[in-house]
Amino acid sequence: MTSPLLQTPRARVARLTRALRHAPSPLYRRTVLITGASSGIGEATAYAAARRGAHVLLAARRADELERVRHAILESGGRATAYVVDLTDGEAIDALVAQLLDEHGAVDYLVNNAGRSIRRSLELTHDRFHDFERMMAVNYLGPVRLTMGLLPAMRAQRFGHVVNIVTWGNQIKAPKFAAYIAAKSALDVFGRILGREAFFDNVTCTNMRVAIVRTPMIGPTEAYDGRGESAEECAERVVRALEDRPITINGAFGSFYEVFNLVTPRLADLVMAVAHRRVSDSAAARGALEREPVEEEPAASAAG
Repeated sequence: MTSPLLQTPRARVARLTRALRHAPSPLYRRTVLITGASSGIGEATAYAAARRGAHVLLAARRADELERVRHAILESGGRATAYVVDLTDGEAIDALVAQLLDEHGAVDYLVNNAGRSIRRSLELTHDRFHDFERMMAVNYLGPVRLTMGLLPAMRAQRFGHVVNIVTWGNQIKAPKFAAYIAAKSALDVFGRILGREAFFDNVTCTNMRVAIVRTPMIGPTEAYDGRGESAEECAERVVRALEDRPITINGAFGSFYEVFNLVTPRLADLVMAVAHRRVSDSAAARGALEREPVEEEPAASAAG
């Protein structure tokens, strides 16, 4: 066998690549807390993290669905523990934090995935201020309270990573999503500041600005039928964000429109205004259907 010192640079790179391909994931034997883990992106991320050897901590409101996911992970040889929690209940979040710290000492990775989406024009929201309150409760206040509860232990062990599942709507400023995007934008900003303040404690944060994902949350919007990536595809990207710990993950269109908004804001407004007029509110948004948005996994907003 040729000595590694006598190999060409290309051969040495190939050898290193093969070694890295078989190296354990950074998630191996780490604790990964995933909110909204009972369905959609959260469920798929739980399976993907468990395949990489993580001890997956499943959090959501629906005990029966959580148990189904936990059982599936155990059946495949993984490790999982379920915790029932309502992220709109501050006292319940505090109790969960206390239990997690008592049982695990610290949570290594946190995926703030649970969320609620509302696609409704402002003209249909004049008497629905509770839309904004609900969006802030589950998409911002709940994740921030959970993160703040777990953050001191992360900083004390000098390791931790948070992935916030936000939306490309933060970049696009898409009509019909004022309440949803405002709450997700607040979480986005919180995550960036967290990463800066905890920089020297080796605690980092990724804001993952996802586009349309085919989960039950997009069901009330007829225009989204058949569009977007699958929950499994999105989950693989979430796990890569956990492993690689980038600051942000953006899509091509979101990044383009973010620049468009900065360079020619009036023209960008015109384009969005035209899209808003051409695509009407869904039947659910107009009140023609009595369907509440699903809360256990996020769905990204879309322009129109």
